[in-house]
Amino acid sequence: MIVDDHPIVLQGFRLLAEEAGIARVHEARDIVAAYRTFHRHRPGVVVTDLSFRDDGLSGLSLIRRIRALEPEARILALSMHRDPVIVARVLECGALGFVLKDTPAAAFLEALEAVANGRSYLPHDIAIEIAMLNAGAHDLPLANLSSREMQILVLIGKGKPYDEIAEILTLNYRSVVNATATLRSKLGVGSMAELMQIAASQARTRP
Repeated sequence: MIVDDHPIVLQGFRLLAEEAGIARVHEARDIVAAYRTFHRHRPGVVVTDLSFRDDGLSGLSLIRRIRALEPEARILALSMHRDPVIVARVLECGALGFVLKDTPAAAFLEALEAVANGRSYLPHDIAIEIAMLNAGAHDLPLANLSSREMQILVLIGKGKPYDEIAEILTLNYRSVVNATATLRSKLGVGSMAELMQIAASQARTRP
């Protein structure tokens, strides 16, 4: 079953499913229809978007509800958002895998096959980011950082000056300065030197 509110995504999935030899694909465009369809047909794999119009990240709710109904349900989450905190929540809700919407077809089919066979699947770079969050969970509140703040932290750790960070992330200089102050507050560090030490340790885990 594919759950997405964009017709072009549904059409693309149908073509990929045909290529993969999947005989039957159920479709749903919102989480209510998706839950009803799952309840009725119990598809072997559910591929669901996370974000729906005017309904935020309701895909997380759908994953939880399906897993409550069928604890062995095999779910692959699909999204444009690569925030490792969101991806971690997807896994906590019970999905076996996660792929980005701009994933090449071959990688998507690989993810689909893995989940269909009961195996987990994450893009390598996102898996590293989640591992980093988990590794620092007992020492630093990294999960409280937004994706943008994490990007800035890593760039600081790589020795990038504020003006270069602003250019890389298409931000203005003041936004980077303000974000750095927010990072210090969220991470509970009192000086820029301490922040640099934390940033450097995080940068070593990133390409």
